Amino acid sequence: MKRRTFLKSMAATGIASSMTGAVIPSSAEAAKKLDIGEIKGLKIDVLTETSWFDNDVFKKDIMDYGGAMTNQYTIPWKWDNAGGYAVLITVTTLEGQERKFMMDFGWNNEWMDYIYEEKSDVASLISKDEIEFWVLSHWHLDHYWGVESTLKRKQDITLYAPATYYPEDMALLKDKAHHKAKNKETGQMDHICKNDYPHTGKLVLCDPKGENGEGIYRMMPGVAVRNFDVPILLRVRGENVLYFNVKDKGVVTVTGCCHPGILSLFSYARRNFQGYKPYGCYGGLHISLFETWDPKFDDIIKGVKSFKIQKLGCNHCTGWIWAEKAAASGVPVVKGTDKYKSYKKFSTVAKASNVFLTNGDTVTF
Repeated sequence: MKRRTFLKSMAATGIASSMTGAVIPSSAEAAKKLDIGEIKGLKIDVLTETSWFDNDVFKKDIMDYGGAMTNQYTIPWKWDNAGGYAVLITVTTLEGQERKFMMDFGWNNEWMDYIYEEKSDVASLISKDEIEFWVLSHWHLDHYWGVESTLKRKQDITLYAPATYYPEDMALLKDKAHHKAKNKETGQMDHICKNDYPHTGKLVLCDPKGENGEGIYRMMPGVAVRNFDVPILLRVRGENVLYFNVKDKGVVTVTGCCHPGILSLFSYARRNFQGYKPYGCYGGLHISLFETWDPKFDDIIKGVKSFKIQKLGCNHCTGWIWAEKAAASGVPVVKGTDKYKSYKKFSTVAKASNVFLTNGDTVTF
């Protein structure tokens, strides 16, 4: 596949979705608004945002096997380039209690075991049953295929996942699946993912109707999940997005990849949440994924600024180039640190500007 064709296919799927609503929002209000409650505070520990380490290798794997619309289970991904995306979320309730849960499972099980055991206390938290539940943002390989690293420690987790799964996704979760893909160069079937510890816990499959037709799933007072049914790259569909209402501050949006588009997520909260006040966001924002620039990305910067959020923490698929331009234009980008350099592997696009919250960083709201 030629580069131009590849980029066009990207624009037709996930990249384009980042620009939906990339206009300065109007003041339209919904007829009925939801009270999701409040929390006292929010802390996000970046366990791993390096889903892959080399953009060029990841892009070549996609291009060599059909492009952005290809089924992700048919690509023999370069295993030494696989990492993962996962965050630990700590909510402080109005009563001062700390409650923890996770978003996403990463990709490479060896990498995720390293993250859980050596670079965080997640393995210990799981063993002590201190993590209440998991939220899967979407079924992409880098957010989901490392699920064995969690399930081998606790098979009966409660999981909130998009209802828009494929048979291969559910087999990996429930059936001790070992998925392989044919390598065109060798003719061999290469390992791409596995799980030998079937999930036995509660599984909540999320759709845009939400619980009781409200459009959201209430996790605890002040915390809700909204499912956006949008087409994504690599034959994946639908993304779960977290909303937190921090008392006296406002709403924080937390995403895995933000495929529906960051302005669409802000606009949804404004239309649907009672007393909405924008405060912050965290996650991969899926804008300049491969560090290329489109003038339309300037409109996203303008739109973000129009919401007047106070903290924007970004990484993963946001694009360093977008984060740097956003920071330079006055968007309150939360800077990361050099902690990522202490990890055994890190991204080839990491820069001294520290505009990403990367591995080992923490942000509070």
